[in-house]
Amino acid sequence: MSYTGETRVGGPADVRELAALTIHKLAVGPMDNNTYLLRCRTTGTGVLIDAANEADRILELVGDAGLDRVVTTHRHQDHWQALAEVVGVTGARTVAHPLDGEHLPVSVDEPVDHGGQIPVGECSLTVIHLRGHTPGSIALRYDEPGGRTHLFTGDSLFPGGVGKTQGEAEFRSLIQDVEQRVFAELNDDTWVYPGHGKDTTLGMERPQLPEWHARGW
Repeated sequence: MSYTGETRVGGPADVRELAALTIHKLAVGPMDNNTYLLRCRTTGTGVLIDAANEADRILELVGDAGLDRVVTTHRHQDHWQALAEVVGVTGARTVAHPLDGEHLPVSVDEPVDHGGQIPVGECSLTVIHLRGHTPGSIALRYDEPGGRTHLFTGDSLFPGGVGKTQGEAEFRSLIQDVEQRVFAELNDDTWVYPGHGKDTTLGMERPQLPEWHARGW
């Protein structure tokens, strides 16, 4: 497999070719955010996850094939600084959880909640609401037919821990959701695509759960 998930700001996208879906991972902006372009290999339909920064580079990645939707994983500004320009140029519809949608710079066309479905041509993403990093943080699950699950986690799950929270109550909420809605539901070979930095798998992270509980972050 040529895909590594290792990218750098200013560098090219890393591309993963699945049977039905192509995943492009692009690092953008001063906070090394990950933007993901998903494109159905049958219909060519494109969906972007987090128009974080550098709209020009994102639009170059999208190219003439166009963009159907932009999903924002949560309200934090480093994940949507290119959102208005990208949707303005492409006409893409905007998608977010309603608890975070009102904090975005554009209106949300398609509010989604836990268990909702986001079409990517003939493929589909399942919404997982992970409460804690922000009230409306979501992850997006793609189940590869006959293969592994691919999980786009925003800032809710990284290699080495869950995302930053504002206090103990928020941490407990987030780690409970991550345990119950991610680790309890998905296999160890599930590939995790976070909002910043390198990828991981649930199998790599699962043994660390007791440590995350003990340290409180």
